[in-house]
Amino acid sequence: MKTNPEKDTELHDKINRETGRIQWKELDRHFASGSVVWVSEQLDLIDVALRIAHDDKDSITRWMNDGMLAKVSDAQAQSWVEQDATLWASVVSPFVLVQEPKKQLH
Repeated sequence: MKTNPEKDTELHDKINRETGRIQWKELDRHFASGSVVWVSEQLDLIDVALRIAHDDKDSITRWMNDGMLAKVSDAQAQSWVEQDATLWASVVSPFVLVQEPKKQLH
């Protein structure tokens, strides 16, 4: 029986605890295997991870069609290498979800 992602606080808390900042270069091996997924900063990284964990195909498909969720492209990866970027990351096996830090408004 599928559980409702909105009500799964235990998994939400686990994903939240395991989400952290990581330098892009540390993800090179995962990128090479095609398992790194970019998440738009318009989305909540924890919510996306939770919905992927629950195999919420409707949400995932909608986000992909809206250009807010995609495998990391070679151009994105190259840009992050050049910037020595640090990203937010969350692992939902076999994927590593990454999101650029939100821009600070001054």
